[in-house]
Amino acid sequence: MNKIKEVIIGTNNQGKYKEICDLLPNKIKKYSPKEFNILTPKESGKSFKKNSLIKASYFSKKTNLICLSDDSGLEVDLLNKKPGIYSSRWSGKKNNFNLAIKKIFKEMVNIKKDWKNDNSARFVCCMTLFWPNGKSYSSKGIIKGKISTKKRKKWIWI
Repeated sequence: MNKIKEVIIGTNNQGKYKEICDLLPNKIKKYSPKEFNILTPKESGKSFKKNSLIKASYFSKKTNLICLSDDSGLEVDLLNKKPGIYSSRWSGKKNNFNLAIKKIFKEMVNIKKDWKNDNSARFVCCMTLFWPNGKSYSSKGIIKGKISTKKRKKWIWI
């Protein structure tokens, strides 16, 4: 089996790009779609896996590099697993965390005024490795938690 020597990280989100790069071995050469002036494709899938695959295959085919891409989001049980695959859209065009959490709190209150005991949720992340020859591998991880009744600076899982 050949070792991966270089990879394009399938995101134009600089924060996510840095996080993924920090998790990979230093000896792997990492590229960003920005280095190739490639915009992110439309995420038209109906699942985290499908959206991750859409991005990974798109960036791999555009660059002829192995691509590592993800799709992730928050699923809140009281909201019937929303925002789910639409999590980033809840934060607006500028990925405003404050806007996203306000929307989540508002939606939860609309369903149940006192939701503090009905706050189970999970963070879902699916990552896909896609090779230029069309081979791919996807893996999904889930972290279960609860929505805090108070906004914090980052998603906190308790």
